[in-house]
Amino acid sequence: MTGPAGDGGAGPATRTDRPGWIADDPAEITPEWMTDVLRAGGNDVEVTGLRFAPVGTGQTAVSYRFHLDLAPGAAGPATVVVKMAAGAPAVRKRLRLAYSNEVGFYQTFAGRTPGRVPRCWNAALSEDGLQFTLVLEDAHPARPGNQLDGATPAQALVAVRNLAGLHAPFWNDPALAGDTPWLVRLDDAGLAYLGKVVTAAAAEFTRRYEDQLGAEDVDTLVRAAGLVAGWGRHTAAPVSLVHGDYRLDNLLFSGDREVRAVDWQTIEAGFPGRDLAYFVSTALPPADRRAQEAPLVAAYHRELVEQGVTDYPADVCFEDYRRGMLQGPLITMIGCVYASAPRTDSSDRMFLSMATNAAAAIRELGVLDLLA
Repeated sequence: MTGPAGDGGAGPATRTDRPGWIADDPAEITPEWMTDVLRAGGNDVEVTGLRFAPVGTGQTAVSYRFHLDLAPGAAGPATVVVKMAAGAPAVRKRLRLAYSNEVGFYQTFAGRTPGRVPRCWNAALSEDGLQFTLVLEDAHPARPGNQLDGATPAQALVAVRNLAGLHAPFWNDPALAGDTPWLVRLDDAGLAYLGKVVTAAAAEFTRRYEDQLGAEDVDTLVRAAGLVAGWGRHTAAPVSLVHGDYRLDNLLFSGDREVRAVDWQTIEAGFPGRDLAYFVSTALPPADRRAQEAPLVAAYHRELVEQGVTDYPADVCFEDYRRGMLQGPLITMIGCVYASAPRTDSSDRMFLSMATNAAAAIRELGVLDLLA
């Protein structure tokens, strides 16, 4: 198996029968452990020493940057990022699907996309689904986008083009329906359940932030939540691999020309317009979105065509962008209300920014009437 396009190297080791490749504490990782993983993933190296430090602020897992000492003459990474499960067993049980999704993405899909994702040397999940370990390319000094600042025009452009590169290889791919039994595919029953969840989340979200939200935004968010149960009537096709949480904080930018998408815990086989709508509607304040959304959707469509997607006119692409707009309030309100991480002023401001930006887009694009 080859690595992600442009990254080179072999694909990840996917062993789940060797406990040594699943770590539940960074202190368990020895030079010998790391040597085995890197060799299995395509680097003929010997790690002679290592040290680690926490990196990032993940809410469902923890990540550490490992600095590696390599034997003389060895060609390999100086640093890698190791991501693993965190929390008590009860918490992990609720997150088993997320863990399975992310490991499954790196095992099954990462090597097939020209979209930029971190190279992965190891993706392993325990049999009970409560432990997982990823050994990933360290994208430093790339930095995540900032929701409160919003995306710059250059960041938004590179992000939507990268998104098209992630969607195009799996566009209406029959393999999504049968070869990956672990991959979520929401049917009508699943959407009905999700509709109940987001309706409850909307009630709590609008109550929690009633002093910061205007009446117009409250109305939009509540009405949008009420449409989720029937969303499938409008989003049955096309189908691709959907990231599900393609937002600024999950994108690592290297200047204005390169971006890597991370945090693949919400992937599913679904309507690709959801990812596009979610990113554009939440990453850009309303005035910026109004000025940029038509060019951004056009750039996304051009990239799809260049990557081989056919029979998908530009005007249909823009309508699908409108149809995907419920993803913004859906993910934002559920993520906020049911977050396992402690509530902070920073997280409050992030969720409010995403919700109000998305609500404005929903109103201005006539989404409530479109999906009624």
